[in-house]
Amino acid sequence: MQYTRPNDRNNNRKPRYSDKPARPVAKPRAFKSAEAPEGSENWVRPWVQLKYFTYNPAVFPRMLGAVSPDAVAGGLINVYDKNGEPFGGGFWNPQSRTPLRMLYHGPEQLTEQKLEESLRRAVSWRRDDCALDTTTSAYRIIHGDSDGLGGLIADRYADVLSLEVTTLGVWQRLPKWLPLLHKLCGTRRHVITVDPAIARMEGIDPATAPESEPVHRVRIEENGVNFEVDFAQGHKTGFFCDQRDNRRKLSQLVAGKTMLDLCCYSGGFSIHAKLHGGAKEVTAVDLDEKAILMAKRNANINSSGGPLRIDFVHADAFVYARQMVRNGKQFDVVLLDPPKFVLGRDEEKDEGLKKYNDLNMLGLQCVRRGGLFVTCSCSGLLSPAEFEKTVIKAAQRLGRRLQILEMTGPGWDHPFLSTYPEGRYLKVLWARVME
Repeated sequence: MQYTRPNDRNNNRKPRYSDKPARPVAKPRAFKSAEAPEGSENWVRPWVQLKYFTYNPAVFPRMLGAVSPDAVAGGLINVYDKNGEPFGGGFWNPQSRTPLRMLYHGPEQLTEQKLEESLRRAVSWRRDDCALDTTTSAYRIIHGDSDGLGGLIADRYADVLSLEVTTLGVWQRLPKWLPLLHKLCGTRRHVITVDPAIARMEGIDPATAPESEPVHRVRIEENGVNFEVDFAQGHKTGFFCDQRDNRRKLSQLVAGKTMLDLCCYSGGFSIHAKLHGGAKEVTAVDLDEKAILMAKRNANINSSGGPLRIDFVHADAFVYARQMVRNGKQFDVVLLDPPKFVLGRDEEKDEGLKKYNDLNMLGLQCVRRGGLFVTCSCSGLLSPAEFEKTVIKAAQRLGRRLQILEMTGPGWDHPFLSTYPEGRYLKVLWARVME
């Protein structure tokens, strides 16, 4: 079995190859309302009532009771709890697998104006409070539910906005929201991505996307390193800004050392390590041939002070690491940044855990005693504690002990909700392999 980066990642790096046939995605049945409760004639329309208390932003049909007949797909809806008290507001779509997407909890009515205020707050947090423009021209400006804008992920890449839409409510508002976002972000072009399966479930017509000037490639800068983002190679962006702080951190720990970067994608960690970190040798491996070409191009972009000598290898990470183990080849630093392995619950989760275990066992055998081991997971359904336990078990099976140094995540432009732990998708475990 082989794995590589996805065509599109928003918090979802999926294996491109699988030994199982793809399962057809059935469109869910339209939500059927229960009988309107007594007293609902006084509720603010349109409305929907919850059967159970939940603060999860995605609400499934089994948790919903009655809905007023004037509720429309993609429209805002007022939410009442099981006792008939105002609970908040969100997007309504009876055709969706999650008919209700909560955007706000509280007694006040959710309005279009409040949604635009959420847009402004999200951008202001990144540009004003976090001052990200001083260190990078690539960062997340809207992080879906975490910013009260469920169904919208938006990244800024220089003058380009890259948007991923997963709800009909967001899609219907893009013509109005995009001019505002461009004004707030100082951008002028955009790329919009909608997963075909989600488009079918949500009732989104991709042909109605707001038009933009053509976008092919754009040059960005991150902590003094330049990258080229290619929107035309079948990938959403070809660059993942969620690892920005971790790339900088690793570059501070590799001076004079040898490094193996498994699942290197477009070379972010490797180029930082060589250009700013002063790594002695860097080997970067990825199965995706297009990713390797992007990585080589990014290395060339940063070679004004002399060529960056990085050994980019087009190979499956599992196969390559296994070969290094057979050869007895070890490195001072090993980084594992694989695609999303846990794609669902139950059996799919067990399968994903096995992949994490196998890759970490291979990676650990490539680290010299006393060396640095950095391993990542971008699976939202895998908790930090579960990931740490998986890595520790892999080490124990090899008879090795780890000094756990820290677990980090994405930058502050990728927050997660306290009521939605699955949003804590990126986990980066830093450890030393004890001598």
